[in-house]
Amino acid sequence: MAVVKMIELLGTSPTSWEEAARNAVTEAAKTLQNITGLHVISQTAVVEDGAISEYRADVKIAFVVKEV
Repeated sequence: MAVVKMIELLGTSPTSWEEAARNAVTEAAKTLQNITGLHVISQTAVVEDGAISEYRADVKIAFVVKEV
């Protein structure tokens, strides 16, 4: 029986929301194994001087908990 755990992360990017989500997965994969999915909760941005300076993706990342 598989158990899946979800964690919430905030990915950032100077380029796009898609890249922000991708960055969250890339960073999570450095310490988590068996990542199986991603759920985007929200997308926000930082605006400076009338332009977007940073894209943010609030995501939940799902991974299978290793059985012992």
